[in-house]
Amino acid sequence: MRWSLVAAVAPVAWGTNYFVTHEYLPADKPLWGAAIRALPAGLLLLAVRRRRPHGDWWWKSAVLGVLNTGAFFVLIYLSSHLLATSVAATIMAVSPVVLALLAWPVVAERPTVPALAGAAVGVAGTCLMLLTGAVPVDPFGVAASVGAMLMSSVGYLLAKRWSARVDVLASTSWQLVAGGVLLVPVACLAEGAPPVLGPAALAGFGYVTVVATAVAFTAWFAGLRHLPAAAVGLIGLLNPVTGVLLGTLVAGDTITPRQGLGLGLVLVGLLLGQPVVARLRRTVRAPAVDRSCGW
Repeated sequence: MRWSLVAAVAPVAWGTNYFVTHEYLPADKPLWGAAIRALPAGLLLLAVRRRRPHGDWWWKSAVLGVLNTGAFFVLIYLSSHLLATSVAATIMAVSPVVLALLAWPVVAERPTVPALAGAAVGVAGTCLMLLTGAVPVDPFGVAASVGAMLMSSVGYLLAKRWSARVDVLASTSWQLVAGGVLLVPVACLAEGAPPVLGPAALAGFGYVTVVATAVAFTAWFAGLRHLPAAAVGLIGLLNPVTGVLLGTLVAGDTITPRQGLGLGLVLVGLLLGQPVVARLRRTVRAPAVDRSCGW
């Protein structure tokens, strides 16, 4: 349960990221937006845990930096501006299913029936909760969101497979720094000089860098290290839940009965696939042991 709560920090923080990106960050600089998010966060963690990559972690950091931060942040940044938050979050909600299926060949974690059932219930709840009306759908935004979801699923599983003997803070910082360093020259060539940021954008990037990146990714990878990938993927469904609740607090939206039902289904799906629930089910089903003879 402890590691489930730790991992939950990430999707809650990411659930606020769509709103902050859409409202406060420049829409015409996705490459710089991703670089400014990744590199300072990585340097912050590197200052906290002063360890450099060693051996094959130089190229592993580059691979994970592209999959989990560099290219992923660019695609998320684009989808945040091209799609309604509800559509982008719904597409990303499919990631628990993808993680559960890919975990078998990548990290030898065979998907269980409760995990797949929880993912199905959670995705259905997300659709009920978010797809409540006709919203414009940009095909490029959909492609960016699907690409981000697939790319991060592979990256998360590779990080789980490779990082067992490496400190979480260190490996997370290496990924973020590598992703940011690779993005800077690409951003210079494609978008020119960095954007001029006003107070609101600076505050937005500060939040995204520290909370939604440095803290969130450390918590996420710590959860992946101690929990099955399918269970962590289900915890990720707290992302759209946070988005809906944020709408009620910031925009004054009212949760409709349909959204309330969807939110309930997401929470049921999340609980179905958690290891502690599976252990409780096995304990309840286990036959009682007769100790009257001293066994």
